Amino acid sequence: MAAAPEAWSSRLGFIAATVGSAVGLGSIWKFPYEVGANGGSAFVLFYVLGLALVVVPLMFAEFAIGRRGRGDPATSIAAVAAAHGAGRRWALAGFLGVGTGFLILSFYSVIAGWTLAYAVETALSGLPAAEPQAVQARFDALLGSPWRIAAWHAVFMAVSTIIVARGISGGIEKACLVLMPMLGVLLLALAAYSAATGDLPATLHFLFKLDLQRLEGEVALEALGLGFFSIGVGLGLMITYAAYAGVEIDLRQVALVSVGVDTAISFLAGFAVFPVVFAHGLDPASGAGLVFVTLPLAFADMPLGTLAAIAFFLLLFVAALASSISLLELGVAMLVRRRGWRRGTASLVAATTCFVVGIASVLSFNLWSAWYPLTWLPGFGHATVFDLLDYLTSNVLLPLTGLLLALLAGWALPEGLFTEELRLGPRGGRLLRALLRYIVPPAIAAIALAALLG
Repeated sequence: MAAAPEAWSSRLGFIAATVGSAVGLGSIWKFPYEVGANGGSAFVLFYVLGLALVVVPLMFAEFAIGRRGRGDPATSIAAVAAAHGAGRRWALAGFLGVGTGFLILSFYSVIAGWTLAYAVETALSGLPAAEPQAVQARFDALLGSPWRIAAWHAVFMAVSTIIVARGISGGIEKACLVLMPMLGVLLLALAAYSAATGDLPATLHFLFKLDLQRLEGEVALEALGLGFFSIGVGLGLMITYAAYAGVEIDLRQVALVSVGVDTAISFLAGFAVFPVVFAHGLDPASGAGLVFVTLPLAFADMPLGTLAAIAFFLLLFVAALASSISLLELGVAMLVRRRGWRRGTASLVAATTCFVVGIASVLSFNLWSAWYPLTWLPGFGHATVFDLLDYLTSNVLLPLTGLLLALLAGWALPEGLFTEELRLGPRGGRLLRALLRYIVPPAIAAIALAALLG
């Protein structure tokens, strides 16, 4: 197998990029409102268990396949599978992962653009009055303007493109070595501010006092699903990044550190959000509106609230950017390796195509907001194009890709591949094999079925 044309310059850079891939809007935006909507501590318990039993084993598998295969997801999977007599058709999982990542980025970039729009508008105009109608009106005004949303979508994609076009060590690694410390400082500052001005005791009670009545299957599946989707396993992202890792890098250590840091960031996000929410008697289960409506309402009524709001939306932008460059790299790596394109050309083509596809999501919030393409299909009578893309990727394509990867690693590839690449002992190899065979596939199938039937 050919050596990777590019490589991480250091273990720290690889860790920063992997953490950046895992940390995104899912960790900072979705984690707090999912915790709020599912009762707090019980959800947190199931979330941590899901990381240990499902996410980490699948990340281990992706890392091992990526470094051994030294290519984009489809190339690595095909090479490793063929080398062990499993058949090159397993490459379908890699193609599915790249396609899914492309679709996710097309609408993820649109939402990420909102965070930048809010940061800039708050810096220029301040927060609206501390009245629900005023805060909601600002959000509605943004959604109602396709040109504004498209412009911020373009800005976000342009920044991502510039970083990815500069390469692995010169672009992605350098960017993440700046973005991750920046994210950490912003998040720590906001958590400290929130704890000092908000209701910290209520937050501690909410997050860590176990409510036995919420230990139920539905909460477990929601928590497991969030961990699976927010970390980014199942797409081939980790295969792509591990292909640039030298043999001197301890993949097991990188995986554990990455998941640990992402989990810590998710909890810090909870401490940045919930003290403010509880101090103002707001609803912690207010869903996606928690970020763009509920929190601005609280910030408007707090000391230094405008500054805190600017920092919060800048934090969301940084997290989204770190994650988006890994999604863009999925397609770019494939174009570079399979088509022989220059990285700059591949980045521009992939990003431009993604931007154009994303226009459908932009219009879903305004001009196409009353267009429901699948009204004839039960359960989709009021689903916009954005809703359909989100549903397709989250509930069908991503679980399918993750399931294929788990089956490949658990049943088609030898245990020795993982013990060698991950530096596991015999006991660790057997444990990983058992998890990939008997725990990860049923868990992913349960997540998908719960989402499809729900």
